[in-house]
Amino acid sequence: MLINLKMHKAVRARNIQVCKEKGILLPTFKNMVDPSTVPAAIKEKLAHTGLWDVDPVNLFRITWHNEPVEKNGGFGDVNFVEIPKALTGTKARIVALAGKWFPCGVHKVGATYACLAPALVTGNFDAVNQQAVWPSTGNYCRGGAYNSALLGCKSIAILPEEMSQERFNWLKTVAGEIIATPGCESNVKEIFDKCHELDEQRGKHIVIFNQFEQFENYLWHYTVTGAAIEEVAKKLGVKPENMRGYASSTGSGGTLAAGDHLKKDFPNLKIAAGEAKQCPTLLRNGFGGHRIEGIGDKHVPWIHNVKNTDMICAIDDQDCMDIYRLFNEPEGIKYLKEEIKLTDKQIADLQLFGISGIGNTLSAIKMAKYYEMDEDDVVFTILTDSSVMYKSRLAELTAQQGPFTYMEAARVHAAALLHQSIQDALELGYYDRLRIHNLKYYTWVEQQGKTYAEINRQWYERDYWTSIPPLAKKIDKLIEDFNKEVMA
Repeated sequence: MLINLKMHKAVRARNIQVCKEKGILLPTFKNMVDPSTVPAAIKEKLAHTGLWDVDPVNLFRITWHNEPVEKNGGFGDVNFVEIPKALTGTKARIVALAGKWFPCGVHKVGATYACLAPALVTGNFDAVNQQAVWPSTGNYCRGGAYNSALLGCKSIAILPEEMSQERFNWLKTVAGEIIATPGCESNVKEIFDKCHELDEQRGKHIVIFNQFEQFENYLWHYTVTGAAIEEVAKKLGVKPENMRGYASSTGSGGTLAAGDHLKKDFPNLKIAAGEAKQCPTLLRNGFGGHRIEGIGDKHVPWIHNVKNTDMICAIDDQDCMDIYRLFNEPEGIKYLKEEIKLTDKQIADLQLFGISGIGNTLSAIKMAKYYEMDEDDVVFTILTDSSVMYKSRLAELTAQQGPFTYMEAARVHAAALLHQSIQDALELGYYDRLRIHNLKYYTWVEQQGKTYAEINRQWYERDYWTSIPPLAKKIDKLIEDFNKEVMA
């Protein structure tokens, strides 16, 4: 089984006692997909709780359905934005789910919960005697440290030292330990090396929840994000034949799993995996460093279903930084109001875009242009966090590049958005996919202890990937049984 559900009764009993003492109940996948199933008593508590409060009831806000308010919200429709064509320059519609309205402001809180909850309810993690280790290129350790704090668990957050100061400042308020590894978001091996070091030093006193290899991450996005996108498509009246694309950066490989969910129901849909042009691992077996924070590279994640990926889009990190300034600098906003005629609502929605969300949007634009999609076609993407995570970058960019002027706003709008090209976009054939899949060998078999047999299973075994989604119901049953004992 690709997700460890082996039961350890003594540890599970301790975890139940912890939750009983703290009054903690755990949401199921069903609750996260459909919050109307959340108990009324929980909804009442949420009506008096801030979105970022370190309160266990916020576990039930791990859903795309949160009311978009910072305090005392309930549930509603999936949070999304349709990006104006005046920005995308495409005929096709581009729609993005908004991660800002998750607790702690990032959608990764869902993936971390999906890793932690099964370990708690089976006893594969001891909430009393072990620390939860969250290796990350940014948002994953944020979500993991937050969920650990909600559950009263000790945590260790690992992230590259060059990530934004906002991340480090906030982590200090919730994480038990913070470890900054050398380099930027593309330095994933250094994160893995630190995990090995911790494992040697602390052994049984820690559990490492590695997002790049844990299929619970894949399962959460397949089940929860995939269902949320379908719900938005239905609300917008998108015909099945016009569901044409899903674009997401490779990252940990988890968010791409929503595309696997969508392909099951929409046969015309293509999946695009995005990465930084400055570190073109998938595009041309390349390497490097870049500034699109949190997407990770220089390897292919173990949980990336490469066989189901249709194209690669490499995004220039300078475009992402320029657009971030366009969306946040006063002269950029003035330009968008006066020249592009964006409405006040559309201007406000620009705060939903973090740097990686901008990268995902550019992948969606490339995809729509590459396949010559028309006005009825729709491409979905993900805004993983929001602009608030990166405000310190504005001062840095001003120091590096000078003030952001009205004329510069016009240049960025024309060059980085309207004239985003299909250059550095590659449609994948069978052997292109196999080439990318084979890159897993060097990271996962040679360095991380995976087997030659399993890497071949991922490619050749027909039910390898389809065996994962049904595990959501099994985990829900384990969570329900756990909650009953907590309430007993």
